[in-house]
Amino acid sequence: MIRFALATISAMLFSGAALAQQPAGPPVGPDWSKITVKTTDLGNRTYMLEGQGGNVTVAAGDDGVIMVDGQFAPMHDKLKAAIAAVSPQPIKFLVNTHHHGDHVGGNAAFTADGAVVVAHANLRDIMAKGGTNNVSMQPVAPASGAALPAKTYTDAMTVDVKGRAAQLKHTANAHTGGDTYIYFADANVLSTGDVVTLGRYPNIDYLNGGSVKGMIAAVDAYIALSNDGTKVVPGHGPVSSKAQLVEYRTMLVTARDRMAKLIAEGKSLDDVYAAKPYADFDAKFSANEQMAKNFMRVVYSSLKG
Repeated sequence: MIRFALATISAMLFSGAALAQQPAGPPVGPDWSKITVKTTDLGNRTYMLEGQGGNVTVAAGDDGVIMVDGQFAPMHDKLKAAIAAVSPQPIKFLVNTHHHGDHVGGNAAFTADGAVVVAHANLRDIMAKGGTNNVSMQPVAPASGAALPAKTYTDAMTVDVKGRAAQLKHTANAHTGGDTYIYFADANVLSTGDVVTLGRYPNIDYLNGGSVKGMIAAVDAYIALSNDGTKVVPGHGPVSSKAQLVEYRTMLVTARDRMAKLIAEGKSLDDVYAAKPYADFDAKFSANEQMAKNFMRVVYSSLKG
């Protein structure tokens, strides 16, 4: 419980990033009874659900539902009810975009309901191994059993239910080392996971294979796949567009270039904090001092290797 409490404090400082990386069990913090799920209709029986944790994408088919991410474990019943409100079909597949707890916390409960959890092979390895939270620096316990994905892939795969298909693709060393993005071509909906977060700085989990260079490469892939009608479901934040992806990419490139210059000049992390290279971004990304420092630290650590 002490570890969860520490993670919660760090999560508040970095907009949930530390809390997100905790194991799938319920963290200390929210009053789960008061949390509601907001459903946004994206067209063609596709929806975005917002509750507590990362955004959820739902694609309803004729004989089953494909779900992307499952938030924290205590959200299971509310997410299940929200999905039942838009489709009478069972949840057949739950796709994990990455291994952080606000996206994979529901794995075990949805598996018990009959869903097959699908993810990149690296994600399963990261969860099974456990490790360290790159924001709070607290240990993360290994996951096992139904909390782990039952089906994995290495480069790309397609998940189907009757009348619907989800195209899964891996982007290497982006937000983490085990990221997946999901494209529903019939609805022109793209789910990015936490490679894209709006209204807050992204976390770059450099301890688990993430890098700012990989983040940029992933966003390049999203932009290439998108058109002006694409509805982008980010890991956190409102439904966005291709134009917003382009703007987000500009921020990432600028962050990389400014930090690379400071590193080339031999600056330490304390020097970087003093220089405040991202001060012009802080207001747009709602960053307090600690959140701003965390973003500087993860970009710096990513580039330093």
